[in-house]
Amino acid sequence: MLSKNTVKFIKSLHQKKFRNQEQKFFVEGEKSVVEVLNSDFRLDLLVATDSFFEKYKSLIGKSGVQVILATQNQLETLGQYQSNDSALAVVHMKTNSAFDFPKGNFVIGLDDVRDPGNLGTIIRIADWYGIKNLVFSDQTADFYNPKVIQSSMGSFTRVNFFYADLKAVFKQWNVPVYGAFLNGKNVHQMNQIQEGVILMGNESNGISTELEAVVTDKVTIPGFGEAESLNVAIATAILCDNFKRLLVR
Repeated sequence: MLSKNTVKFIKSLHQKKFRNQEQKFFVEGEKSVVEVLNSDFRLDLLVATDSFFEKYKSLIGKSGVQVILATQNQLETLGQYQSNDSALAVVHMKTNSAFDFPKGNFVIGLDDVRDPGNLGTIIRIADWYGIKNLVFSDQTADFYNPKVIQSSMGSFTRVNFFYADLKAVFKQWNVPVYGAFLNGKNVHQMNQIQEGVILMGNESNGISTELEAVVTDKVTIPGFGEAESLNVAIATAILCDNFKRLLVR
């Protein structure tokens, strides 16, 4: 049975301060919950409809998670989905520490990307292109924000990340930093490139002046119409596609 205390606890996880305090977050919707059940994340609690439980009974059993059965209406009051007829999981955060630069691939760096939807989409894009490592400025949106988790569509389970002083990290890694700028080199005119960091900036202001100083290669996506700029997640996808094609192996 879904108690008032459990409802109160899950609803508290909508706020960053309580997520950090409890070191837990929630995941909702069939696809994302199944992804987290199949991952190495540790689940604390699963609230599920009868139909979801019956469909994934064996997978749920392997996880050993406590299960509370609930109605669709109850589920929809707990999370942020307007419609949820499957499940919501409360999950333990992972301890994410700094990693060394992964040889033979790229790292996506985000400088003050504030919108959770953009961050979640970028995580999904990174997963699509096989880029497993991301590094964020301290001002970038919270990885465990519900909208980030939703937008990543389960890809959050397959990436590594940490928050840091990006300037210091890039100097330590000593690899090329490809920064997205409107006045950069046309990515369509680039030939082979080396592994490095794909750095994307704030939705309104782009890459900060401080980080511009450590960018080794300014790149741009050529436009053929009259739009002023591209959404940061879309721009990330285009650059990942071009860079993966151009990477020297």
